[in-house]
Amino acid sequence: MDPKSQGFYYDQRIQDEVHRFAVTFHRKVHAKNSLGSRLDSIAGVGPKTRNKLLRKFGSLKKISDASVDDIRALGISETVARTIKFSLSKIDEERRVTNYQDKKLIN
Repeated sequence: MDPKSQGFYYDQRIQDEVHRFAVTFHRKVHAKNSLGSRLDSIAGVGPKTRNKLLRKFGSLKKISDASVDDIRALGISETVARTIKFSLSKIDEERRVTNYQDKKLIN
């Protein structure tokens, strides 16, 4: 197709619009899955606890990899520390299942 033709121009505009929608969707997903929202959804974790955890560990992955004792060292009760570990492991499992299903759909 000639790059200067109306058909090419029309196809390019459709492609640009599809890309815009895809980027918007992924931004919404990223915002929804941000660090704060996942920690805030855990019972017993408020803004102060979330800030302590993120300052010490830096990421959800590192918090998930930390031991209950490491979390307790921040002044968090054992019950809440265990809840955090359980909740993050549950989130990791959901992510693995979703990734597996996505790969299965692609293949």
